[in-house]
Amino acid sequence: MKKIIVLVLVLCFTNAQAKEIYATFTVYAKQGAKLAFNSTGIIKELHVDIMSVVKKGEILATLASDDLIATNNASKVTLKYASLDYERHKDLYQKKLIDKSMLDKYAMAYEAIKAKIEIEKTHFAKTILRAPFDGVITKRMIEIGDVVSGQMIKTAFNIQSEHARILIVQMDQKYNSDISIGDPFLYRVDGDDQQYQGEIYRIYPEANSNNRKISLQVIAKDLKVGLFGEGKIITSDDRHHLAKESQE
Repeated sequence: MKKIIVLVLVLCFTNAQAKEIYATFTVYAKQGAKLAFNSTGIIKELHVDIMSVVKKGEILATLASDDLIATNNASKVTLKYASLDYERHKDLYQKKLIDKSMLDKYAMAYEAIKAKIEIEKTHFAKTILRAPFDGVITKRMIEIGDVVSGQMIKTAFNIQSEHARILIVQMDQKYNSDISIGDPFLYRVDGDDQQYQGEIYRIYPEANSNNRKISLQVIAKDLKVGLFGEGKIITSDDRHHLAKESQE
């Protein structure tokens, strides 16, 4: 008896009209940071000021470090002679004129000074404050001659992304099931008649229990940080489903 395969496709379409959900927002920088020295010292140089545009890794300020440089120079001299001692005793060991324990003492002295130099490099690096990402300096809270402490961290600069912005959008929690990633957001900044458009790229996982609001994030560009406004999320409930395959 011949088997017949029957495919049953059940197409269900719910063509509900798109909803417009009212929402408010505040503008934030996509990246922002408070920068500080992780070391104690005196501010020696300032390379940037408020509104300076900087690249990742660019030097922003430095601490006086003459003592660290002098210590490192002395360590390099010690390393030079520790290396000579080690090579000389390695030759004696190969000629079986000294035992391994004697050679190990000189090897340890050589490796110890190398490790000390690496530690000194780390300490020196902490006297240089660099930009962690491309951005613009929005605040400067230090002056040449100021004393900073690694134990009492003081913010030196505020930095934020130059162009990239995030809108933190808030809407009533009752619409939680209506919104999706990718839904368009039409909005206006307070005091500006121009309409902008973005789309939802992140939905916060929980509602604010104080105001019963759901927060979302929308990418924007070049708006001033701190501005606020309002807009509408455009949602669609269109759905389609495939159902099932049966076999006889």
